[in-house]
Amino acid sequence: MFTITELLIATTGKLILPGKLTKVDGISIDSRTIKQNQAFVALRGSRFDGHAFIREALSKKASCLIVEKLPHYPIEKDVSVIKVVDTLKALQDIARFHRQRFNIPVIAITGSSGKTTTKEMLAEILRERFKVLATEGTKNNHIGLPLTLLNLCSYHEVAVLELGTNHFGEIELLTKISQPNIGIITNIGPAHLEYFGTLNGVLREKFSLIRQLNLPRIAILNADDTLLRRKINSKLKDIFVISYGYLHPADIKAEDLKLENGKLIFTTNSGSKINLNTLGVQNCYNALAAAACARCLGVSWSVIAKRLAHFVFPKGRLQLRRMGKSFVLDDTYNANPASLRQALLALEDYQNQGRKIVVLGDMLELGKLAKQFHWQAGKYIARICDTMITVGNLSKIANCAARNFGLKDDQLYHCQTVRQAQDILFNKVRPSTKDIVLVKGSHAIGLEQIFSNT
Repeated sequence: MFTITELLIATTGKLILPGKLTKVDGISIDSRTIKQNQAFVALRGSRFDGHAFIREALSKKASCLIVEKLPHYPIEKDVSVIKVVDTLKALQDIARFHRQRFNIPVIAITGSSGKTTTKEMLAEILRERFKVLATEGTKNNHIGLPLTLLNLCSYHEVAVLELGTNHFGEIELLTKISQPNIGIITNIGPAHLEYFGTLNGVLREKFSLIRQLNLPRIAILNADDTLLRRKINSKLKDIFVISYGYLHPADIKAEDLKLENGKLIFTTNSGSKINLNTLGVQNCYNALAAAACARCLGVSWSVIAKRLAHFVFPKGRLQLRRMGKSFVLDDTYNANPASLRQALLALEDYQNQGRKIVVLGDMLELGKLAKQFHWQAGKYIARICDTMITVGNLSKIANCAARNFGLKDDQLYHCQTVRQAQDILFNKVRPSTKDIVLVKGSHAIGLEQIFSNT
């Protein structure tokens, strides 16, 4: 995949030891899975140092080492050693070098919520016509994105990438590495406010994607998002903008939105009818964004509708599933105030004869507004739900708000661990076949454990 010379050019590193081979078959950062004749990049992190695993990488027949420092033991003469200042930057630089080898459309997706679902929808649609490389799961950070790009090969005709961030400058870095031609921003919401401060801070970070686009520089933006709509109306210079939405004028617009028999159904302004296997109205936006991008690449509306009708939503994204005797809306992947609101709207719209029960975990990284957001959540939950179980210190504020706005003591439970919440849910609340349970919280809370041994 790379010659040693190319690795030196990409990393601006220094060849300390020339090895036997002049090229490597790939790049690896994991000594456990590295393959023969691959280069091992010794990353250093807060919890590990790849330099400690050089011996293991060599035992697996790695043919090149990319390091910040040499090990204290001798290296075999047939192994090349490249010394760099920063191995993480070296990995990113190699990925950027590799991406530049390919003249294919590269699409990058960011936003406060909906990134992964939009990415999966778009990849599903494009696979009808193209050989697609897509980000696996949520490997959307400064390590995951380079590793995804390093999987590009001559087989691929388009790449669909997800870009994540929780600090200023990360989207700009990821965009410079991936050099996308098309950028999608799903929304601007109150996520990671601990680091971005305000919604305008979130916008500034996310919009780095659009500012850094490669030609033909196509931006696909949500017209129903207040801050993004302002950007659309500002007539961005040298950017071709495609808008989507259903509440405001847009290039790709949904009409006649409704829920029927567990499906979200709407018609586009092109006349195409879209059916989604979801109760989450917000998935209309994800589908519109994916459709807008697919149309840019020449995919017909009939193909878009067909692929979306069979789309299976990613795990933990408002999936309706069985849990014991009852149904549950599994939205455990992550949480911020905007995504919680959407999940509660889906719960409110769900037609059932029994109780509506919420298991709520803390929403993290909200900074100074964390208490306010949790109080507002509790107030809303009290209006639509019959029972509430909260997990964590912040969600206790939501519990108190729900009590203040009408829920009784025998309808409210608070605990510190997911296991305690699981015990309360099954042994005290005891959902029946007529009940519906929403489970929602930040990923770090681990609410997916609610479903273990059920």
